[in-house]
Amino acid sequence: MADTLPIMTVPIEEPQWNSGAAWKLPGWAEPVMVAGILIGSMMLTRRKGYKLFDRRRTQYGLLGEEPDSARSSDDFIAGRCMIDNDHTDDVSVDSMSTSKQPPKKRRCCGATIYTPNTSRFAGHLHSRIMSKFPFLMEMFYWIVTYAFYRSTALLSQAIFSKTAIWDIAQDHGLAVLEFEQFSWLSFLWPVREQDVQQWFMHGHQTFLTVLNRSYALIHIPGTVGFIAWYYYVAPSHNTFAIVRRTMTLTNLFAFIIFIFYPCMPPRLLPQEYGFLDSVGHNNGQSVWMKGKYVNALAAMPSMHFGYSFCIGCTMLYHSGIFRKTLEPGEKRKGRAWSLFYILLGIAYPCWILITIVATANHYYLDAFAAFFVVILAYTCNRIFLVLLPLEDLLLWCLRLEKPYPSTGDRFRVRAPRP
Repeated sequence: MADTLPIMTVPIEEPQWNSGAAWKLPGWAEPVMVAGILIGSMMLTRRKGYKLFDRRRTQYGLLGEEPDSARSSDDFIAGRCMIDNDHTDDVSVDSMSTSKQPPKKRRCCGATIYTPNTSRFAGHLHSRIMSKFPFLMEMFYWIVTYAFYRSTALLSQAIFSKTAIWDIAQDHGLAVLEFEQFSWLSFLWPVREQDVQQWFMHGHQTFLTVLNRSYALIHIPGTVGFIAWYYYVAPSHNTFAIVRRTMTLTNLFAFIIFIFYPCMPPRLLPQEYGFLDSVGHNNGQSVWMKGKYVNALAAMPSMHFGYSFCIGCTMLYHSGIFRKTLEPGEKRKGRAWSLFYILLGIAYPCWILITIVATANHYYLDAFAAFFVVILAYTCNRIFLVLLPLEDLLLWCLRLEKPYPSTGDRFRVRAPRP
């Protein structure tokens, strides 16, 4: 490493920052923005016609019938949903010994597991709130994911407590630069990251200011907004759940790498390597990028690009152009809308790639690794179904019935009223 460091340094004088600093949002603005997206989505995807304080049978689900409480929405996801007309609010019936509330039968690692049926709790107020606003379940999943991310910095520091984690992360960052410039794959990156940022710094700083603000604001609010939007417009909950599980597993894989392979982003490398922390210099930091629990040494892989690639692929699928047959109830989109989704599916990952490189928050190799992490996560996304028994037990402890998803309700054919 020491022999190659002088070659990798870039003796470029830092230019003056001529553009006006980006308008800095107050600390409460972004949390309020995310909360607004979640609350708005919760209202948009609410189950219409379902009354919180009406304990009578509520008509919802396919053909006006209620879904089987002994099955979860993830079973519906897998296309194995069954209909049960014997659903009851009688909470005095033992679900482990009656036909009306049989135990849930799960397959986990080749074994059959029976878990408690929570349908007896369907009449509880918190269960009815979840049934009215099923998107609350998705909010719970992402809160758990975000909490795990917040712990990666602490876990990584604990693992490298006997060594200087900052020096290790810097060595990893320099190793990435060395690999990009001197490995047999160097032809994939003909323009160095330093040259990309310097192009923006010399004569295009206003554009760089836009990228700084994009980096700060798009990642969390944009991703949350996408999840909320796709929960509503996805042709089926099966399709939505595949996307959600893929993004969640992408998170998990990336978090494991963050813990065991801390990597310093280009903007934090010593100045002689030619990078500038343009986001910090431009006062464009996000509130989500601050605090002692934020992992500043989590460059590899790039979750910004991983999310954008997953979103882009979803947009291409949603356009319907690349599918010969549509899902049941899905309507063929017009050419204008199909073209819009295709362009957005291509432009969004490209925009994020330019953003993370120009702002020196990631290396090319970070995005390259994120691409394969997403592919792996998509291939293995059903692995999360092994956690269903644990979810059943948690819901039982909370005395909560899992809500039936409202995704795709607008496509379903309802039975005519007599």
